[in-house]
Amino acid sequence: MLFCSAPAEKGRDMTRRTLYLPALLVAAVLVACAGTSLAVSEKAEATFPGKSGKIAYVRNDRNDEEIYTINPGGGGKIQLTRDNTGNFVPSYSPDGKKIVYSGSSDPGDSEIYTINASGGGKIQLTHNNTDEFDPDYSPDGKKIAYTGLNRSYDKSAIYTIGVRGGGKSRVTEGSDPSYSPDGKKIAYAVYKGPFTGIYKINVGGGDKARVTPRLESAESPSWGSRP
Repeated sequence: MLFCSAPAEKGRDMTRRTLYLPALLVAAVLVACAGTSLAVSEKAEATFPGKSGKIAYVRNDRNDEEIYTINPGGGGKIQLTRDNTGNFVPSYSPDGKKIVYSGSSDPGDSEIYTINASGGGKIQLTHNNTDEFDPDYSPDGKKIAYTGLNRSYDKSAIYTIGVRGGGKSRVTEGSDPSYSPDGKKIAYAVYKGPFTGIYKINVGGGDKARVTPRLESAESPSWGSRP
């Protein structure tokens, strides 16, 4: 469903409570409003510094959302994307040289892209008519996990793909993937009924297990390393 105005905050809670869909929000209306492109907002608007020490984030320039980097102390701002379509959820590769993000390729469709952290070298990894978002790099930097949503059926699934495209594989039903520190498992969310839950699964599928209590609502997993 598309609305002719986007909320001031791109939170996902209201959408999930009412529709129980995965973490997909329409942040800017496309067809019904001024022909702007689909804007998908997921986990967060900024990501921690990569190896270069810069912070990647999303900024609305009053036309659409673009991805920038900036020094932690301020200054040194660089605009990475300039495509007038809307880009979201930047996440650094483990070596800090690349950034993966979700961007709109045309009205009604979002895809997964990577770009050099210093700018340039943009690569479109996914090519289809469904929505892809929530990208997360594997710890070895060779794969990217993401959510794919078929809005016609309101079904989402976790996929992995090579960092240059190709080798796409469906892992399981769900959304919001997050790799384990050793890269062998993926934590993710399943949105069904009144209670959402966090699960984990092998990256190749199999050994699926629910992590959170069944009568407790939970979402947006992020798998951290041990202290």
